[in-house]
Amino acid sequence: MINYITLSQLIVAASVIFVWIFRFDNIIKEFKQFGLSDLTRSFVGATKIALSTLLIAGIWYSSLVFIPSIIMGSIMVAAQYFHFKVKNPFIKHLPSLLLLILCVLITLASLDTI
Repeated sequence: MINYITLSQLIVAASVIFVWIFRFDNIIKEFKQFGLSDLTRSFVGATKIALSTLLIAGIWYSSLVFIPSIIMGSIMVAAQYFHFKVKNPFIKHLPSLLLLILCVLITLASLDTI
């Protein structure tokens, strides 16, 4: 089970880092579509990259995982809300939905480290 959780942490962190660094042009388009400001986009991006870093560090220091996974999951819930708000097709919902599911699993698995 530990290996699946570690893999989940790596998937969430790597996905977020990849999208926010290498596919930033898509992020700009999405935030404009959602009607959110550049400041909000920058805050969300910095938060997600910091949380991703903590999830990776949590592989070695398990006490770092619980709160970042909850916050990352909350951001994914917000992403779902905005995708529904602008009536995006399901395929656009899928990445944040999968990351939300992984965050829930990581959070549940890390309950014993609190």
